[in-house]
Amino acid sequence: MRKHGAFTLIELLVVIAVIAILMAILMPALNRAREGGKRAACMNNERQLALGWGMYADENDDKLVNGATGFSYSNQSWGDHSKEKAWVDGFNTTDEDVQIEAIRNGALYPYVKNDGLFKCPTGRRGQALTYSIMFSMNAVCHPEVQGVKGVHVKKRTEIKPNLSTRLVFIDEGYMTSDAYAVFYKQETWWDNPPVRHGDGVTVAFADGHGEHWKWRGMETIKYARDHENMAPTQWTPAEDEGFQDLYLVQRGCWGKLGYSPSR
Repeated sequence: MRKHGAFTLIELLVVIAVIAILMAILMPALNRAREGGKRAACMNNERQLALGWGMYADENDDKLVNGATGFSYSNQSWGDHSKEKAWVDGFNTTDEDVQIEAIRNGALYPYVKNDGLFKCPTGRRGQALTYSIMFSMNAVCHPEVQGVKGVHVKKRTEIKPNLSTRLVFIDEGYMTSDAYAVFYKQETWWDNPPVRHGDGVTVAFADGHGEHWKWRGMETIKYARDHENMAPTQWTPAEDEGFQDLYLVQRGCWGKLGYSPSR
């Protein structure tokens, strides 16, 4: 009878070590692929929201949907929405069921009838809404932009310089009140920079296309991660790359800067 030899302990340990090395090599690539898939899904969500946003304007004499989350039929010093239902009608940051009801009651829902499109695939438990409309798109009209033509807009025809350069939606993650805010006349972030899908953020424009912006400044990425899911802190960068990130979002929001940049 031929005797079959068994694996020795050393051989088993070598095989396990080889598998561990392969896993260490492959896991980052798998994680990047997984994250790339989530990023693509997120950009598709925002594109669908932007298309629905455009359809709303098509059917309402080019008027933009009320972009101030939860402020239906309100007349504030920072914006007259007295005859406008908000795109999300009411909002509660702790109860997901209430958030879903607010989405379904909102003015945009008839054009985007899918709860899942309002939330990034990387959204946390309890978050039914992770996307915000920008301040400038018929949301919050603060004193510094009141009376400045083409900056804060209520109709699509008012958007300057063109639809392809003006932001409508941003994947904020942590939802601040009203809309996503950036200063027009100050070299400072208002809401914190969001960091989503790696080292950047996904956005959608008034013409319906979406992009992923990778932050240039390491300080932007660090600050965003350190202040994720925190209230706005009105942060000012210290490095050139950090200022470039700020200018990018300000120009995307308002169409231009309301001041002369220092960098």
